[in-house]
Amino acid sequence: MMGLMAREETRTLTSTTARTPGASAVRSPSGGAPPRTWRTRLLVVGIVLAAVNLRPAITSAGALLEEVRDGLGMSGTVAGLLTSVPPLCFAVFGVTAPRLARRFGAGAVVCAGMAAIGTGLLIRPYVGGTAAFLATTALALMGIAVSNVLMPVIVKRWFPDRVGSMTGLYSMALALGTATAAAVTVPVTDALGGDWRSGLAVWAGLAAAAVLPWLAFARERGTTPAGRPPAPDGQEPTHEVPAPAEAPALRITRSRTAWALAVFFGLQATAAYITMGWMAQIYRDAGVPAGTAGLLLAATMVMGVPLAFVIPRLAARLPHQGPIVVALGVSGLAGYAGLYFAPAAGAWLWAVLLGIANCAFPLALTMVGMRARTSGGVAQLSAFAQSTGYLISIPGPLLVGVLYQHSGGWGLPLALMAGLMIPQTVIGVLAGRNRTVEDEATPA
Repeated sequence: MMGLMAREETRTLTSTTARTPGASAVRSPSGGAPPRTWRTRLLVVGIVLAAVNLRPAITSAGALLEEVRDGLGMSGTVAGLLTSVPPLCFAVFGVTAPRLARRFGAGAVVCAGMAAIGTGLLIRPYVGGTAAFLATTALALMGIAVSNVLMPVIVKRWFPDRVGSMTGLYSMALALGTATAAAVTVPVTDALGGDWRSGLAVWAGLAAAAVLPWLAFARERGTTPAGRPPAPDGQEPTHEVPAPAEAPALRITRSRTAWALAVFFGLQATAAYITMGWMAQIYRDAGVPAGTAGLLLAATMVMGVPLAFVIPRLAARLPHQGPIVVALGVSGLAGYAGLYFAPAAGAWLWAVLLGIANCAFPLALTMVGMRARTSGGVAQLSAFAQSTGYLISIPGPLLVGVLYQHSGGWGLPLALMAGLMIPQTVIGVLAGRNRTVEDEATPA
């Protein structure tokens, strides 16, 4: 994969987006030019490992939700609260990521984020009690939140000429981690004697592995590498170029595009966290065995592996991403309809269709990178769109739990999911228009 990316020809992000001055190699802490090969490759490995860890904390709990509920004595409403914790934490902690990155460096923040994920996942099954379980889950999600926001920023700054392909790579890794956790958590739990606590705790090891490559970048201040242009044919430049000044802060809330992206991000996040938190339970209530239900959830998530690499590359070539938004919306509506009318009979087809619909996430990340001209603009837009979007998504999973508990079935929750897909598609078309936040937001 890395050899393929190394051979990929340089291209601009869009025809109207100016190339951000910067380097595709990484600056050393001393300011010299480090060897391009190993350092760039190490950064790519770090990005991939970080992305793999951005969802197992959620999908592993979703696969064992019934066991967690029974073990902790949760009601359906409290279980709905558990599925709402991820977007809440992403909204609260994600907004702090740009400020932390400016103070400590993006590498240090991501490194600390991976450590927080590992610590939270290791201790949360054993703390005892619902409140402590939620608190330790929040610790892991805090690490995920800051890494969520900084991934587009890191890609924009370190790989300004490969935004589409690098976004596709880490989106693909994210989908792979999501699907793997959904697929193997139940079998691993069975192999460990059926103890759901051990089945959840094993994912801490994956986060610990992700800490290692980021240690090499943890001492670098700021969020940008050397301000020098990419060297041709993989060669290092022979001189330093002063780093460009950061763009002035924008009044991001004045941008209609920023708001459209935030709402689109929020609606797709609502669908994603409902799916990750409740889809396995929908299948289990339809008579599907627990192991198969986990595999169906994994199938939904694994659809993002190839599509998360293809969609950002395709989106980066289009001036308007509306057609992609519509195609994903139609897939989601078809999947929800199938779950309503024949959840068990067409289970694999519905899993595939919902997996396609969930690829609105890498599309949203790509549009964040395309709707701002500068890396500073991307940082502001990423923090605003993700934090606001996750705030919007908080009620969805909780409301599904309430409807499920009080209606005794999945008819009303599925109607809610399908209904939300319509505004997601409309707002996504607006967010996909070819414009930038710098054109709309007056500098502060």
